[in-house]
Amino acid sequence: MVKIKEGFKGERFVFLPEQLLEAYSTDPLIGNLYLRKIGYFPHVKYHYVQKDKGCDYMMLIYCTDGKGWYRIHGHTYDVHANEYILLPADTPYAFGADEEDPWTIYWLHFKGHLASQFLPAFPNPQPIQPGEHSRLQDRLQFFEEIYQAFSMAYTKEYMRYASLCLYAFLASFVCLEQYRAVFTHSAMRTSFSSKVIHYMQENVQHNLTLAQLSAYFKYSPSHFSMLFQHETGVSPIHYFHRLKIQRACQYIELTHLKLNEIATLLGFDEPAYFSRIFTKIMGISPSGYRQKEAGR
Repeated sequence: MVKIKEGFKGERFVFLPEQLLEAYSTDPLIGNLYLRKIGYFPHVKYHYVQKDKGCDYMMLIYCTDGKGWYRIHGHTYDVHANEYILLPADTPYAFGADEEDPWTIYWLHFKGHLASQFLPAFPNPQPIQPGEHSRLQDRLQFFEEIYQAFSMAYTKEYMRYASLCLYAFLASFVCLEQYRAVFTHSAMRTSFSSKVIHYMQENVQHNLTLAQLSAYFKYSPSHFSMLFQHETGVSPIHYFHRLKIQRACQYIELTHLKLNEIATLLGFDEPAYFSRIFTKIMGISPSGYRQKEAGR
């Protein structure tokens, strides 16, 4: 079987030299909790990592699509979409993507005096399902902010910011109920279309079909489409495409991600199709939009 650790199409990751991390670890605002490496792997077939002696850092793996597995303490666990695992330091383990439906994962290595405090009581994967009160996209946007800060962490102030943000990011996993409860805006989403739009926003990185949307809300596709269009004036899929392009505009304006990376993040298998949808909705190509915004 083919086994690959890194080098996948569409992957992104950032790391700092161990010597610099050791120097940073003496800083009071960094040493208690800090990143070693952070990345994003989309649909990574043959992904496989084995650590027979463990590592001196902890690892978070957040699966947003596809499937994978991991082995620890003599047990093997399946990992599905919308689940995460936290791997302890100094413990042998192995993990990898499913061969038929390889996972898409956001992941990070972290260290520090307080790192072990985030370890859950049990090693089994923990679920984070999309729903009326979920905040999946808030978490992913926070990931991007930390990623960008850490990418500039040769400057110590950015490393400090990334470390302080890491507390809140990890808390969004291990304190899931509280993370969702403080999101008071969800209480105002009472209309049918508002609930559907929130669900779309939470799954903006996926290619949801009308059948999948209607099944989640327990309607037939035709009745679901009629209800949604009555409240919004547009079809569900057209609205979903608008949300994707709205998010694409945010990425274009606020990050340095390449256009093909943005397409992958938003669930477009082909950059050309992403460009066509973007141009149809915005009246300008993604590259033209980036050039226009850069000139403002």
